Amino acid sequence: MSDHEDHKSESLMEKISEKVHDLKNDSSSSSDSDDDNKISAMKAKVFRLFGREKPVHKVFGGGKPADLLLWKDKKLSGGILGGVTIIWFLFEVLEYHLLTLVCHSLILTLALLFLWSNASTFIKKSQPKIPEVSIPEKPVLEIVSALRIEINRGLAAIHDIASGKDLKKFLSVIAGLWFVSIISNCYNFLTLVYISIVLLFSVPVAYDKYEDKIDPLAEKAWIEIKKQYAVLDKKVLCKIPRSMKELKEKKKV
Repeated sequence: MSDHEDHKSESLMEKISEKVHDLKNDSSSSSDSDDDNKISAMKAKVFRLFGREKPVHKVFGGGKPADLLLWKDKKLSGGILGGVTIIWFLFEVLEYHLLTLVCHSLILTLALLFLWSNASTFIKKSQPKIPEVSIPEKPVLEIVSALRIEINRGLAAIHDIASGKDLKKFLSVIAGLWFVSIISNCYNFLTLVYISIVLLFSVPVAYDKYEDKIDPLAEKAWIEIKKQYAVLDKKVLCKIPRSMKELKEKKKV
């Protein structure tokens, strides 16, 4: 009888301990979820450059172009940047011309292949296997289609800006074009292209590495720009008629 009562008391104690353990687990899981929600809310409040919500890799598409720009494949990215640097050095520093470079490259390639093909009979080695190169149709059509879409987007944006609906966008585009025109007076087209490629291969990877230090500085700069724009809008922009309708109404008054 006593053994039976002891067994009952032990089973009762086990049930009580299990309930206490479940309550602790529920409270800990709820606290963990609350902590996760707090962390996600804090991350959402953090200022990100250009208002991005995705990682830098996904902003650039998340594919091979993003891997190249962020140096995920260091050999390929370094090879492309090195090739572009060689081309810029040939055309700008050595003042090579494009047609001359193409002709000299073809002369050297054809001469080497011709000599190798004829010398193989004397040295009793197999002739070089020259691959047949042909441009496939599908990638060319995909590239042309992508270019058409981007050109149409640009034309639509130009039409939207020229319609006079958004004065802020109009002024920002004018300022950007004016800035590009000043830089183009200092450098020629090839040097500008080379500088743009170097920036593409350096700025994104630097930002991806030091984004926690760059974003606070960008936030301070953005706040200052907003303050200056508010002053400009109050003193100058608000006095400019936003459309022809407003201009006519001012003339009637």
